[in-house]
Amino acid sequence: MSLLKLEDVRFAFPGWPPTVDGARLEVAAGAFHCLVGRSGCGKTTLLKLAAGLLVPDSGRVVFAGRAQDIGFVFQVPNLLEWLRVIDNVLLPVSLHHRPRQEELERALQLLEQLGLREHANKRPRQLSGGQQSRVALARALILQPSLLLLDEPFAALDAITREELQRDLLAMCRRQRTTVLFVTHDIGEAVYLADAVDVVEGGRISQEIAIDLPERTGAVRTSAAFARHCEQVRAALHLEALA
Repeated sequence: MSLLKLEDVRFAFPGWPPTVDGARLEVAAGAFHCLVGRSGCGKTTLLKLAAGLLVPDSGRVVFAGRAQDIGFVFQVPNLLEWLRVIDNVLLPVSLHHRPRQEELERALQLLEQLGLREHANKRPRQLSGGQQSRVALARALILQPSLLLLDEPFAALDAITREELQRDLLAMCRRQRTTVLFVTHDIGEAVYLADAVDVVEGGRISQEIAIDLPERTGAVRTSAAFARHCEQVRAALHLEALA
């Protein structure tokens, strides 16, 4: 069953050529898709169209859920400095009503799963970059969205922290059966995370590559299958000459 479909979607900012031009994408419920492409190819615009933050000029975005069933994680955590960590996580709830006890317990559980329970009463400035990214992830998951959209959320982090967050993200989304659309420039990140890598060129999906890997552990990154899938994505991006 498809949770999200983009059907011949076109979008142009006023006075500019189309950023997205005839894009087609289908994401099944529970699947993890990564959008990969060069800067300016339309990845982030596709993500914003999927989120309903932009309205297509033509074509359709079909989401089999409600707007509040979508979580979004941006390139930077965008935490509110005057709020404690726990209050940042509960912010989407607080916009609707005063958090109930069960929602507070859920927020603390998310922080526990992300290794941040002991930091619940700290301010964002007291956290590292990786810890702030974990808080942003918990905030996006607090309403238990059926669709989670992420725009290069780990790009500014060091390699070790990035791998830890990739592992945590996969574990949490599988636990909650969350459908994910994740934008990245990093081919290795895309292959490690995704069930399918969608290569974006000229504002449309030029190729979708199914990723068939065993359980995602640190060891899988050094496997022949992982290297083979990375080469498939490189070839789709026309990077053979740079190898």
